[in-house]
Amino acid sequence: MTRYIVGRVGQAVVVLWAAFTITFIVLYLLPSDPVAIQLSAAGIEVDSLTPQQLATARERYGLDRPVLDQYFSLLAGAAHGDFGISIAKQVPVTDLIRDRISGTLTLSALAGVLAVLMGTAVAYLAALVRFRPLRMFLDRLPALGIAVPSFVVALVLIQFFAFDLGWLPSTGSGGWKYLVLPVVTMAIPASAQLAQVLIRSFDETLREQYIVTARAKGLSRGQVQLRHAFRNAAAPALTVIGLLIGLTVTSAIVVETVFNRNGIGRLAQEAVLAKDVPVVLGIVVVAATGFVIVNLIIDLLYPLLDPRITQISAAEAS
Repeated sequence: MTRYIVGRVGQAVVVLWAAFTITFIVLYLLPSDPVAIQLSAAGIEVDSLTPQQLATARERYGLDRPVLDQYFSLLAGAAHGDFGISIAKQVPVTDLIRDRISGTLTLSALAGVLAVLMGTAVAYLAALVRFRPLRMFLDRLPALGIAVPSFVVALVLIQFFAFDLGWLPSTGSGGWKYLVLPVVTMAIPASAQLAQVLIRSFDETLREQYIVTARAKGLSRGQVQLRHAFRNAAAPALTVIGLLIGLTVTSAIVVETVFNRNGIGRLAQEAVLAKDVPVVLGIVVVAATGFVIVNLIIDLLYPLLDPRITQISAAEAS
């Protein structure tokens, strides 16, 4: 078990390093002028600068140093939670992220819980029901949830619950009512993907021999699913949950923009539009860190569902 944990932690560190490195390459090394991008974010036209002023700007942003020096300097800062100064807003990037992250974390956590409940409920019912038309409807329902874009879902929910019924506010931040529509919007595509995996996993698990034996002992279909099938069917779903966390920032960009909420997603949109490179780099690293932590927790939960995983890992290592 110790070797398994150490291996997963090592993989998490490598993923974080790779995320930072790839982002650095995209932002600093691809065919473009980092000085022009960053000065544009600060509202300065490069063409209007003299060579001396341009050299001063390069020195100010640390772009006059060798690329490797810039890379290791930024990497060391990121390791300590320091992503530099926002070019567009002239405040520390860490402060910007700290001010915005709580709203996004709340939104993502509630959406994640709702997605797990909705996806599990649909998959469980699909495996339980015998009425064929209803089973076909439940099988195809997740595909609809995945196919419809999040912004369309958001606009439909706003139109119906905010404008037509007047039950919930359409945009803004505030009490729990302001969270309902954004949370549901984020939860629908995530729950749909989870339900698809769980339905297939349930179908495969229910054909196993030990399930047939449990039914032969007189257990009802619901008891078999809950006591025996659910634990084994949940293992593939854990992987999907981990992958869905990686979509949190992308989903938050759409949701926070449509519902006019201040969070990491909207900050990412503002940084991209303003070409604020340090903020973009900081958000990518923070999002990657959240993704890695959640997937690390999921990896550590796998042995609880299937102890054979640690035995396989030990055999492969030896």
